Amino acid sequence: MPIHEKSLIRPENLSTHDNLVIDGVDVSGDFSTFIRSRVVTDYNEDLQDEIAAMPGGEYIHRCWQCGSCTNSCTVNAENPDFNPRYWIYLIRMGMESELLRDKDIIWQCVSCNKCTSACPRDVVPEGVMKATAHWLEMKGHTPKSNSLIFDEIFTDQVVEYGRIEDGRVLMEFMKKTDQPLLQDWLVDLVKKLVSGLPLKALSKMGWSTLFHPKTSDWSKARDALREHIAEEKAKQHAALGMDPAE
Repeated sequence: MPIHEKSLIRPENLSTHDNLVIDGVDVSGDFSTFIRSRVVTDYNEDLQDEIAAMPGGEYIHRCWQCGSCTNSCTVNAENPDFNPRYWIYLIRMGMESELLRDKDIIWQCVSCNKCTSACPRDVVPEGVMKATAHWLEMKGHTPKSNSLIFDEIFTDQVVEYGRIEDGRVLMEFMKKTDQPLLQDWLVDLVKKLVSGLPLKALSKMGWSTLFHPKTSDWSKARDALREHIAEEKAKQHAALGMDPAE
C-alpha cells in the first residue's frame, strides 16, 4: 500500500489546490495533493529496540506494512484513528514525538487478536500494542492504565499464592483505581451469587477471600517467578536507559 495513503500521513501535512492549472492541464483537487515538507530533528534511533524489549514487542522488526492488522482491527472499525500499522511504522522510523500524539488512544486495544491472526509476518501486532502501552507508562508519558493495574494485582496474587481469589482481586482493583465497592452492578452481582450458589460454596468463597489459601509447596515456584520477573524488569529498564530502581 502506498506510503502517501491518508491513514499514514496526517491530514494537516497534506495540501491540495482547488484551482490549479499547470501547462494548460487542470490538476485541481486530488491531482494536486502534496505532502508538506518538514524537518524532523527528534528521532529516537533506539525506539524500535525499546519497544522490542517490552513483552509482546519482540517481533516488530518483521513488519512489512501490508496493513492486515489495521484492516482487521476491531477498534479501528469504530475509530479510524486507532491504527496499529501507522504506529508500527512510526516506531520503526524512530518518530517518537509523532507516536506520542496518539498516546491517549493506543491503550484502547481490546486484545481480540484479529490482527495477530491476520498478520502474514507473525509480528503479533496485539503484543506490539501492549508493549507500546507499557513503554508509554514506563517512560512516564501516560499514567498506569486500569488494565495494567489489574494485571499487576493478578500477577502479584499468582506469584505470592500460586492461585487467585476473584473476590480479593476485585476488591484490590476497586481500591487501587479509587472506585467505590458499592456500585449497582456489583451489588446486583453479589445478590445473584448469594441467591444462586449453595451455602457451602458461598462459605468457601468468603473464607478464601478473607484468608487467601496458598498452593501447597509453592515457595520454590514463587522464588523462581520473582527472580525471573526481576531479571525481565532489569532488561526492560536497561533497554530504556532507566535506573534499575525506577
